[in-house]
Amino acid sequence: MRQEPRAKSQEPFLSERTMFLEHLRIERGLSKHTVEAYGRDLEYFAAHCGERNIDSPNEIDEDCVIDFAQTLGAKRNLQPVSVARALAAVRTFLKFLAAEGALASDPSALVSRPKLWRRLPDVLSQDDAGTLCSAPEKQAKTSARLSWRDRAILELLYASGLRVSELCDLKLEDLDFEMSIVRVTGKGSKTRVVPVGRDALETLRRYVTLLRPKHAGPKDEGRLFLSRTGRPLDRIAVWALVKRHGKLAGIVGDYSPHTLRHSFATHLLEGGANLRAVQEMLGHANISTTELYTHVDAKRLLNVHQQFHPRG
Repeated sequence: MRQEPRAKSQEPFLSERTMFLEHLRIERGLSKHTVEAYGRDLEYFAAHCGERNIDSPNEIDEDCVIDFAQTLGAKRNLQPVSVARALAAVRTFLKFLAAEGALASDPSALVSRPKLWRRLPDVLSQDDAGTLCSAPEKQAKTSARLSWRDRAILELLYASGLRVSELCDLKLEDLDFEMSIVRVTGKGSKTRVVPVGRDALETLRRYVTLLRPKHAGPKDEGRLFLSRTGRPLDRIAVWALVKRHGKLAGIVGDYSPHTLRHSFATHLLEGGANLRAVQEMLGHANISTTELYTHVDAKRLLNVHQQFHPRG
């Protein structure tokens, strides 16, 4: 008697994926955005397994994981760094299931991680960073508009090197004017204290004192930066205001809120700051991530050498 082919599963190992994402959110304390990214990558993997009639994690083998990594870029049109991230999510998921006893062993344990070239971050010159930070007030028709908020955002991104998600999550109580610091909750719900420069502090004081009270209300959730309607600003709004003010200020190139974070780190190192101190301020778990900025500084020195040395 011929055996009928098994129907393709539409949602392979959905319960295991849900359990894993809850583990990331509750036990490991990862941010909402990080958990969502893991979820998307595991959806790709589930679709990959569904096409192979794999409904249970116990049916996943090493070849399935390798094939996923090899086909993901072509099928989803993802960049190599995104493929590497998706593979890392799958490896973490399978390792979790093995630790929980849901798998006898981790089928991805021997799958090698793809090696990627580390792309040097884009940075603004010190002049362009200053121009961008001061752009909102120069573009505003009156000094009492939301330009005060926008300048406070730009100044804080550049002065303290915050990730845009960290900036959006700031509460009013996180800002300490007396100590000139801001308390930041970063990746993994880890809290760090970051200094705030005097220019940024002055702009923030003006925003908090004169403008924010006009928009604060029951919808503000206690957040530091608010929209015109009194709701917390989100990452898309911050990204848009950085692009808008940069364009109107005549700054060329590709830049974003993260460019100000890169510029913060690079300009500190150019000024002689200690690498460990910069690591702490950025909230990097591994100093090798911070060391990337030393390559940016080396590139600048090479340009100076080529420009001014007679045999450069």
